[in-house]
Amino acid sequence: MDVDILTVLVVDDSPIIVKKLTVLLQTFGYKVVQTASNGKEAVAAYKQHQPDVVTMDITMPEMDGIEATQEIIGEFPDAKIVMITSHGQENMVLDALKAGAKGYVLKPFQQQKVYETIQKTCKRKIELQFC
Repeated sequence: MDVDILTVLVVDDSPIIVKKLTVLLQTFGYKVVQTASNGKEAVAAYKQHQPDVVTMDITMPEMDGIEATQEIIGEFPDAKIVMITSHGQENMVLDALKAGAKGYVLKPFQQQKVYETIQKTCKRKIELQFC
């Protein structure tokens, strides 16, 4: 496998968002190694795959994205987590950033914003052009 291909864990309790993000990320040339629908699944999936980056929803059942971020960062301090969350959750985004998230994108997300945020989080050059 090409070492330049980013591996991604997609975490969201909405199957529609998971599908949209997965297709979008694959369009960018990223490899989605697994998806998870709650924070507990996210922590287990991160331990198994240790992806380059995680897209993490905040509001989810069982364990929310902030708790999952804290747990992942606690064990893997270099983990790169980008919150993907709804408008109106700005205070929660601040909590997520304090927990160790490296960035965030608001839903409904724009392709370019997702790409740029992930590239910036992974400290890569932003080269992809959008129409």
